[in-house]
Amino acid sequence: MYELKIITQFGAAHQLKDTGGECENLHGHNWKIEVHVRGENLDQNGLLVDFKTIKNKTKEIIDRLDHKYLNELEWFKDMNPTSENISRLIYELLSRKINNKDIMVSRITTWESDTACATYSES
Repeated sequence: MYELKIITQFGAAHQLKDTGGECENLHGHNWKIEVHVRGENLDQNGLLVDFKTIKNKTKEIIDRLDHKYLNELEWFKDMNPTSENISRLIYELLSRKINNKDIMVSRITTWESDTACATYSES
């Protein structure tokens, strides 16, 4: 099994409602996103998938989050935009864009600081 990883980032603000504490206040993060894609077979050029493909498809999603107040986005109307929920959202959206019989998103990790992150996968 091969696994590729790209890292990207975006800046956005959010509030974590009904959680108690400081995070209920409006605040922002420079989020770092790790995207992991896996598959068993390489193509005729020795690639699982071109990194550029993963980067471009991820960017399409990140551009919809970057410099936004996440609580106002339709995706988060019924849930807090936590690191956990951001990871799951990116996982689901990216899986629809790139999963096929040869490759699949294996996990997404969302870092909200240098010392705190959340990972989502379906395994």
